[in-house]
Amino acid sequence: MKCPACGYKDTKVVDSRETAEATAIRRRRECLKCSRRFTTHEYVEQVSLMVVKKDGRRQPYDRSRLINGITKACEKRPVSMGRIEETAIEIEREIQQTNDREVSSTQIGELVMEKLYAIDEIAYVRFASVYRQFRDVNHFMNEIKGILEKDKVKTLPLV
Repeated sequence: MKCPACGYKDTKVVDSRETAEATAIRRRRECLKCSRRFTTHEYVEQVSLMVVKKDGRRQPYDRSRLINGITKACEKRPVSMGRIEETAIEIEREIQQTNDREVSSTQIGELVMEKLYAIDEIAYVRFASVYRQFRDVNHFMNEIKGILEKDKVKTLPLV
């Protein structure tokens, strides 16, 4: 690893740790020439993933788009950025387990809705209203009724 300060090519690793999500290794390095310390991050190289849009177009998967969509749905809700990032990681992990190089935007949207429903029902409805393109209040009310029915089933006492 080349030193960013002096450009010398020999460094030693002083400390190594996994990141909190266990998706990378953080290494503290020291230059053997100038003794300057710096940090590097080592990631697993992922196979490029393509997203197939509803109209058939393909585009490279972009994690920031996933996080932005979830963040918008959770705006002004008690959901931390840490939880949003964890959700994105969970979704990516599920997608990668399919071992496909292409994933439909519909599949990603359904995974987001499933995760948001468990985190915050208001965020879920916000996301669903855009994702499912509610055309009027009736569509919106049907989604709310579905949530209320699911909640009712959850709270029914076992006989």
